[in-house]
Parts: sequence; C-alpha cells; structure tokens
Amino acid sequence: MQNNNVLILDFGSQYTQLIARRVRELNIYCEIHPYHKVPSEIGKYKAVILSGSPFSVRAQDAPHPDLSQIRGKVPVLAVCYGAQYFAHFSGGSVESSETREYGRAKLTDILEANGLFKGIAEGSQVWMSHSDTIAKLPENGVLLASTEGIKNAAYRIDGEKTFAIQFHPEVYHSTDGKKLLENFLVSIAGVSQNWTPSAFVQTTVNELKEKLQNDKVVLGLSGGVDSSVAAILLHNAIGKNLYCIFVNNGLLRKNEFENVLHQYKDMGLNVKGVDASARFLKALAGEADPERKRKAIGNAFIEVFDDEAHQIQDVKWLAQGTIYPDVIESVSVNGPSVTIKSHHNVGGLPDFMKLKVVEPLRMLFKDEVRRVGAEMGISKDLLGRHPFPGPGLAIRILGDITQEKVRILQEVDAIFIEGLRKWNLYDKVWQAGAILLPVNSVGVMGDERTYEKVVALRAVESTDGMTADWVNLPYEFLQETSNSIINKVKGVNRVVYDISSKPPATIEWE
Repeated sequence: MQNNNVLILDFGSQYTQLIARRVRELNIYCEIHPYHKVPSEIGKYKAVILSGSPFSVRAQDAPHPDLSQIRGKVPVLAVCYGAQYFAHFSGGSVESSETREYGRAKLTDILEANGLFKGIAEGSQVWMSHSDTIAKLPENGVLLASTEGIKNAAYRIDGEKTFAIQFHPEVYHSTDGKKLLENFLVSIAGVSQNWTPSAFVQTTVNELKEKLQNDKVVLGLSGGVDSSVAAILLHNAIGKNLYCIFVNNGLLRKNEFENVLHQYKDMGLNVKGVDASARFLKALAGEADPERKRKAIGNAFIEVFDDEAHQIQDVKWLAQGTIYPDVIESVSVNGPSVTIKSHHNVGGLPDFMKLKVVEPLRMLFKDEVRRVGAEMGISKDLLGRHPFPGPGLAIRILGDITQEKVRILQEVDAIFIEGLRKWNLYDKVWQAGAILLPVNSVGVMGDERTYEKVVALRAVESTDGMTADWVNLPYEFLQETSNSIINKVKGVNRVVYDISSKPPATIEWE
C-alpha cells in the first residue's frame, strides 16, 4: 500500500482506534499493529505513535517490547503508557501516586511553545486516564508541560525526535488534541497530508488491475455500504470480470431483496439474485443459541455461494467488503481474545473453496468507506444506509427462528424505519432496527384480553460502531410509531425502547 506513513503500536488501549481515526482525519495514512508484532520494514514509516495501555508499566506482565529499532531512528510520540515506558526503562522513574488523574485536566507551564505545543495555549483542556505518574524524567528528558496535578505531563528526549505525553490527544475531550497530533506528524516528522478519497480510489484501482489482471472475481453483495463500495472499486478495475451474487437468506428487511437488486443493476454491476430463503430457514430450524445461529447462517451462505460460484467458469478470487475495524478486532494484542460475537467477514474460507481473497476496503474505517463511495459517484441513498448485521433479522429475533416471527419483525422494522424517514430522523441515526423478544405480555384490544409478542426498538448514534450511544428520539415519534406497530402488526401488543449504550451493551441484542 502506498502512503505507509504512520505506524501506531497498540498496547491494548481502548482509545487506539481513536488515534488512527484522528490521524486519518489529517489526511495521513496510518496502520495499527500490536506492540509485539513490530513490522520488520520500519524504515517505510515516517513516524511512530505508541498507544496507551490498561497495564501499569511497573507490573510483571506489562508489555515490555524492545523498541531500539524505533527510538532515535524515527520520530516517536509516546501516549500515556508509552510516556511511562520510556521513563521507566531509560533512567527515569514511574510511581503509583495518590495524585491520580482521570478525566479532564488543564495544561499549565507549557515550556516550549514552538514544537509539539505550537498554537496550543496554557489552560487547554486535555483528557487523562492513568493511575501511575512519572516521578522522574528519563535520561536527557526535557520537560515540556504540566497540569494542575501532574508535573511531568509532557516531555521530549534531547537529541532525538522522541516526544511523550501523559494525556490522550485522540479523545474528543482533549480540545487541542488534533492540533498536537498535526504538530507532531506534519511539523516535526514531516509527513505529507495526501491520504484523500481521490488518492485512495486511484491507487486502489491501479493495484487491483495489477493484482487481478484478467482473472474472474466473485463477490457476495449484501445491500450494505461496504460490499457496494467494494463492488464499484472492483468494477472500475476489472469490469465484467466481476461477478456479483446477492443472496436472499429470508432474513432481510421487508421487500429488500427486490429493491436492492434493482438498485445494483442500475449501477451497471453484473449481478445475479439468488432466493435461498427456504434453505436458510431450514438450516435455522429449532436453533436458539446466538452463536450457533450465526454459524448456521454462515455455513448455509457458504454452501449457496459455493454452488453459484461453481457456475462461473475459472473464477479465481473471492472479494469481500472487510473493513479495518473487522481486521483490528480479529488481531489480539495479548493472545487469543474473548469472542464477543464472530465476524462474518474475518476468519478465512473453508478448504473446499479454493479461491484467493481480495479485500479492497480492509484498511478503511466506515466513514472513510462512505467518502470513497461518494468520490466514485455512488448515490447518497445507498451510502447513507444504516449498517445491517450480516446474519440479518436472525439475531434480532431472540430465540429460535420461524417464518411467522420473520414476518412479524419485517413488518415492525418497516414501520420503524419508514417512520424515521418521514420524521427526517433517519440520517441523524447511525443504526436502527427492531428486536423481537421471546416474551409474551398481557394486553387489551377492544374488550378482549391478548397475550402477544413484545418488540424493542433500537436507535444509536456512532461513528464506526466501536462505541455507540442511544438516540433521544422525540416522544411524539415514539408514541406514533408504537401505536402504528400495535395497530398494524398482528401478533404484537407491546413496544419498548432500548436506552442502553455501547459499552456496556452491544448494538445488537445477540
């Protein structure tokens, strides 16, 4: 990949992806790698950023990598744990202190205003998240700034382009954090700001042409943003050698199969629609466990996809709409991580599918995918579509799946989504959907007692799904939507609204 400008070494911080996002916002390309997998070709990077960490640098099991190939050879910005790491192992000292800082703090005593802190005034708000403190600077350390509670809040190493800060410039609450990153990357490290959607499209299309030549590629379209943008990139590179397959698994939104298939054909793509809904529902019969439902859907999809791919002669590649958060989450910093839920795009192919994989979006965040799509002229309606889970409504129906439950949820979901559009709320919400609960509740309709299903509505705001907050939808909208669902959807007599954030809850219920 061209523009391998900035390397971010991840020490396990919850904010590592935010560092990458802020760097990308500066039109600078960056990559995240685990601290124990430092790329061998370090010379291709123009700067390195060390992330924070949940560990104490003094703990026996804390990350203690050898950074001798980096330090002094390439500009380094050490954030929080990284700042303590350099102090602890280079002649300084780190102590557990009663003066702990969590949350907002103000910079004081900025001693060098022309380098890292150029354009940043004293009193600027920063975000702290640490318990240990740097009691003594490392050898050749030069103090740059303090806060009200911490003396050694920022320092540099004399004779090196090595800088260290105790706060997190990547988070929203650090008012001038983006400016500090720009000072380090552009002014100090001399990194070019040439990472733009236009440059990405041009570079990627050229790379795909060179990589794929005249080979045939098959791509499973989902109707979502990622696979659609991946399809247009590939179409621009190899034209009719791209074969797209759009599978109806019976778990799509109401009328989505027909609507999306029509939209794709209008985009000039070579698309085949396959209605395999009966096959998927049969594979899911009686299955209530969320992970086993995902596996059943994944296996059924592979079988259907394999059947269709075999009808294309000499196909050599499988294209996927994998994006960067999928890649990052599947690489653990400290060995195998706990599976929260399996990613349908990451994990390889079964042995019987002898296809090589091409993933043109694997280094992009979701918002970057949308900007690349806009650069290529993809419609706002498609690019603005809410994310939809790969397993579809199967993980929004808690418990086992039946055709009747799918019907109920499709009707509820359609009322909710159309209501958001009607009230001009759709584009203010990152993702919305309805969940069918395995609960019946007593109700009254007319003069008769009912005992029917409960549905939960979910609407969140987010940037890339890594964190999310529930949306404060107007009471009048919720009232109208609830009444419409209960009156129009047979089998539902109660509607609730989910007001949980991620974390601790996930966006989907399963």
